[in-house]
Amino acid sequence: MKHFFLATAMLASCALQAQDLPQASPKGVVSQVVGLTNVTIEYSRPSVKGRKVFGDLVPFGQVWRTGANLCTIIKVDGPIMVEGQKLEAGEYSIFTIPGESVWQVIFNKSTELWGEGDRKEEEDVLTVKVPSTQVKYPVETFTISFSDVNDDKATMDLSWENLRASVGLHADATEKALANIKEAMGSEKADFRTYHSSARFLVDRKLMPEQALAWAQQSVKMESRFWNVYTLALALHANGMTKEAVEQAEECKRLATEAKYEAYVTMADEKLKEWGSMPKPVGRDIVVPAH
Repeated sequence: MKHFFLATAMLASCALQAQDLPQASPKGVVSQVVGLTNVTIEYSRPSVKGRKVFGDLVPFGQVWRTGANLCTIIKVDGPIMVEGQKLEAGEYSIFTIPGESVWQVIFNKSTELWGEGDRKEEEDVLTVKVPSTQVKYPVETFTISFSDVNDDKATMDLSWENLRASVGLHADATEKALANIKEAMGSEKADFRTYHSSARFLVDRKLMPEQALAWAQQSVKMESRFWNVYTLALALHANGMTKEAVEQAEECKRLATEAKYEAYVTMADEKLKEWGSMPKPVGRDIVVPAH
């Protein structure tokens, strides 16, 4: 019995040590907020190590686990459009069928798969086709990343060796954001920042211009800063009040100059030019040439 316990202890010790060893394809996690939807990807990252990958190690036209070890997992906490097709909130494994110019990207509802052979087609919930392109510089270690993150959209890039496949994601945040605004406005903690951020959201989305103006005016009335005055200028212009918008843009420039915040000075100048008003120098000496 003594020898049994000794052997068991040695095995347990070896197992613990094995868990601490570096992995040939280490785990990686990448996350991105798209609109208001959290997207998280967990995957293992194999390296090229001098091998020919696509067309050899990973054959074209065949299903690939899209990484190594346990299949790549994507988690989304809200519905999201993938290349124009809806993927419900949840967790999915990602498989791909690489091609020289087009890849198929497959989302499967089983998340405990260890290889291509474990996947069941009847458990696929979505398949999209996306372009693949040659990368300028070789990618040694398989990398999943996000690019072009803007306006509720992002691109999920799968890059390895000399190819990159790009998957378009879109999660419209308008409805959820409006609900968040309504909740924030009903709070006792609502202040000039709350009114400003709500107004700016509407202005940027080109929604409810009259409401955007009312909130922008309330924000400035409560406390005037160069950044909420700038939003007020935008809201005024969105309501066709160009003269008033110019006045507020000039006020934004003055406040930003005092605060030494050159970015907003430049932004105000750009709007003044766009709206047909020559920017006026603020807080600078005007030198009159001698005759």
